[in-house]
Amino acid sequence: MTSAAVPGQPDAVELDGSALPAFCPNPAMPIWSSHPRVFLDVATTGEARCPYCGTLYRLKPGSAPSGHH
Repeated sequence: MTSAAVPGQPDAVELDGSALPAFCPNPAMPIWSSHPRVFLDVATTGEARCPYCGTLYRLKPGSAPSGHH
């Protein structure tokens, strides 16, 4: 899989299953790069890309979604 790198951001934001639901922008992003909050489905395939800024969110290896009904 090829991914376009976003300047100033890591290749992917890795999440534990307990950090779901995933959303972007995340709290670590600078305020100037803010965009409308979107929730991302990383549980289905293990990763998702933000449609606004292109940041890739990925579940950490071995982690699984937990506590959601």
